[in-house]
Amino acid sequence: MLLNINSNKMFFFFILIFSTLISISSNSWLGCWIGLEINLLSFIPLISNSNNLLSSESSLKYFLTQSIASINFLFSVLLKMILLKNFEMNNFLSILINSSLLMKMGSAPFHFWFPNIIEGLSWLNCFILMTWQKITPMILLSYYFNINFLMFIMLLNTIIGAISGINQTSLRKLMSFSSINNLGWMLSAILISETLWIMYFFIYSFIISMMCFMFYIFNIYFINQLFIFNMNSLLKFFIFINFLSLGGLPPFLGFFPKWIIINFMMNMGSYIICFIFLMMSLITLFFYIRIIYSCILFNYLKLKWFKMFIKNKYFSFILFNILISILGLILSTLYYI
Repeated sequence: MLLNINSNKMFFFFILIFSTLISISSNSWLGCWIGLEINLLSFIPLISNSNNLLSSESSLKYFLTQSIASINFLFSVLLKMILLKNFEMNNFLSILINSSLLMKMGSAPFHFWFPNIIEGLSWLNCFILMTWQKITPMILLSYYFNINFLMFIMLLNTIIGAISGINQTSLRKLMSFSSINNLGWMLSAILISETLWIMYFFIYSFIISMMCFMFYIFNIYFINQLFIFNMNSLLKFFIFINFLSLGGLPPFLGFFPKWIIINFMMNMGSYIICFIFLMMSLITLFFYIRIIYSCILFNYLKLKWFKMFIKNKYFSFILFNILISILGLILSTLYYI
């Protein structure tokens, strides 16, 4: 199963969910900080595994980076409350608070811990780290942000996420840089409206969940494993569709929220930012297509006899999700009705 179901894991899993709800429903910065701390202390037992040195190392790195970010966040909030009793907007302190939250979610230029930690995790924990763990910092960021600083950060995210993913051979690291790239789009969505961010986040989480689920079923962690991926061509096509949807190619579901963001940017006159976003999307599509190419066209002759089989229940589930992904075209036509 995806998770070793025992009472401890389930307990920490529920605390992880409730800690996010505590943070986003809190009416004070101190309450938000407490929620973030509970979230950190519940995620570490989920990712640590005494039998796996990599995951133990990842949990330690995660604890250290998140603790530093939490200390910065608490320090910034206390400083602001002491210096400015009426909590007015101040550039330096807003950048301090924003930076600590960006470090929490693994955003560039505070992203160095993110790919290293993901490399030591299982696919389920990767999925949680790339999706659920971003909710709290992003919602707290939307309460109080420095717009110029955030525009610079979102550009940095898209550029670093796209360029760093080119030379990766590990699928987990590649997905983490893809997550950093998508974080740039999410930050631009949160600047436009929270509703748009929620829609982008749900669609992104849906596509990522499908990718992580497929890689988990086939036990794939590196690109060279796809060379010997002797699976039937329909399943290869499913992976193909998912990657193109994640890259934001027009007919698929992943294109829909990106299209709305581009539309808003063009209306606001942010042509240069829009151009950079589109160029970086092309680079991410390049390394997705490279994976698809290796998956479909390459094959080891000596492993031709080895056939992989997939359970019917998994197959129907994957088929259902792919159909939703292709329905992105219908959604995008409804947008203008």
